[in-house]
Amino acid sequence: MDWVPIVLVTFKLVVLGIGMYFAIRWHYDKETNKRAALRGAGKVLIIFAIALLALGLFTNALVHMLGLELTF
Repeated sequence: MDWVPIVLVTFKLVVLGIGMYFAIRWHYDKETNKRAALRGAGKVLIIFAIALLALGLFTNALVHMLGLELTF
């Protein structure tokens, strides 16, 4: 049997399980300050945007280094 689907499905279940745990925990935590939660969400959004930009720049540099033609 191929091992790739087993590893990927296991990884997906672990990530979704952890995400659901923290979502439920955050939802029912009554002592959480809304301002702190919004600040944390903003930090995550900024980090995601920077990571996405870095990935795009890295991909662009790799494409040019390998000489691939990606014009439409």
